[in-house]
Amino acid sequence: MDTEAQPTERDRPSRPEPPGREGRSRSALAAHLVDRVPGGRTTLGLFVCLAFLLLLNAFVIQPFQIPSGSMEQGLRIGDRVLVNKLAYRFGAQPRRGDVVVFDGTGYFGDADYVKRVVGVGGDHVVCCDQKGRLQVNGRPVDEKAFLYPGDAPSAVPFDVAVPAGRLFLLGDHRGDSSDSRDHLGSPGGGMIPVGDVIGRADWIVWPYRHWTHLTRPSAYARVSAAAGAHG
Repeated sequence: MDTEAQPTERDRPSRPEPPGREGRSRSALAAHLVDRVPGGRTTLGLFVCLAFLLLLNAFVIQPFQIPSGSMEQGLRIGDRVLVNKLAYRFGAQPRRGDVVVFDGTGYFGDADYVKRVVGVGGDHVVCCDQKGRLQVNGRPVDEKAFLYPGDAPSAVPFDVAVPAGRLFLLGDHRGDSSDSRDHLGSPGGGMIPVGDVIGRADWIVWPYRHWTHLTRPSAYARVSAAAGAHG
């Protein structure tokens, strides 16, 4: 009797299968791309950086150049600010005192604008009280910290109720700002929809001597929300 063990399927040496497309390494793909692109690694690196910057600009941070003196003296003509486009993306809403960049198409004009939020949905904004101050929900707001030196809160009196989902916006240089006051009789009553806000201006980044972080003035912290409203 032949007692020699017969080779089984498990005993047989396995033969390596020819590598398929799935087995190609990432480094090999990268090397292949480098070989195919004119300029090699330098060009490929530039394309990657450009794609990253475009995504950053579209969804996270966008630079914006100040076009006028309407926000002086905090923001001067030619200053470049970084606009935080994620500030209001996850349920957060613009708050009184925020400096925002928004699309004014259909309300202010076919351009992007930068202004300060003075009233949010549900607020009652009045100017001026007997002492010449701006009032929000019956509370006077001391604007000396950011109002342009020598400017009054407003040379034009107004008494407005801000609809839900809208913003009442003013420039800090009230004597040189076309803002919600000037569009009270226009479609929307000078109130900008929250959905048209591009983002919150958080940093002045150029020129370097103006580099600063833009913060919300404490003057608005004492303003209570209107009944049934938030902000």
